[in-house]
Amino acid sequence: MNGPGSTGTAPAAAAPATDPGAALHLRVEDVTYAVAGRPLVDGVTLEARPGESVGIVGPNGSGKTTLLRCVQGVLRPVSGRVLHDGADTARLSVKERARRVAAVPQDSGGGFGLTVRQVVAMGRSPHKRFWEGDTARDAAYVHEALADTGGAALADRPFDELSGGEKQRVLLARALVQRPALLALDEPTNHLDVRHQLDLLTLVRALPATSLLVLHDLNLAAYFCDRLYVLAEGRLVADGTPEEVLTEELLAEVYGVRAEVRVHPATGAPTVVYLPPAAPPTVRRAVPPTAAEGFTTGATEGAR
Repeated sequence: MNGPGSTGTAPAAAAPATDPGAALHLRVEDVTYAVAGRPLVDGVTLEARPGESVGIVGPNGSGKTTLLRCVQGVLRPVSGRVLHDGADTARLSVKERARRVAAVPQDSGGGFGLTVRQVVAMGRSPHKRFWEGDTARDAAYVHEALADTGGAALADRPFDELSGGEKQRVLLARALVQRPALLALDEPTNHLDVRHQLDLLTLVRALPATSLLVLHDLNLAAYFCDRLYVLAEGRLVADGTPEEVLTEELLAEVYGVRAEVRVHPATGAPTVVYLPPAAPPTVRRAVPPTAAEGFTTGATEGAR
């Protein structure tokens, strides 16, 4: 484990007051998902033990988001199984899945005129009957989740007026009030400045819930995740601890980059230092045709 409680020293965070539900054991067994016969995820197997933070990394278009949506139950694999504490998610109702899993998507979507407080309160829906209103307990969960994510001052603002980073924090607050056993986060640090990236991932690590995170920043993944799974073209190409996975050879093969992997002197986590390409890219600039090739300026046209 490279994050809090391991060889490094992460930003301290108290356990959130929202007190999410107990962590679940996630198993993804040989999952394939295809569109028009083309596999976007191809025979992937992974595991996240209760309370672990597990990262999914890989280049753009490698199937990370698709795999995460299969874990959530939003997409149905064409083969393979997703198990939550041994229960096949294909046999669970939508509401039961929502009680177990909360998602923080890449795209915040629209707020439909709702305030931040109302958007966060929607996270309580899986725990209610259709006609039930919000209770004092629900209001307390919302208040605490906004405080935990640094969004208390945003509570009465229209969601649609927020910046991308503010929306991301609100969506995490909505996930927290679901009290999930599994958090599925798709590039949760998108739109966030450095401080809020660290705050968000430190908060996620402090939760008792199991967390599955799609991340692009390999150094954040190395520090905050217990284990990493690397996807390329829909296939699993490597898995293990960050120390086992993040090698210079893998970075060259999967990402096509030159890099050195070092041990961070303060945290002990692997740190990727990117190097310039061996040969600089060739930049081709279009050369405008000459007058002899039939090109005339506006001034020349006017003189004719």
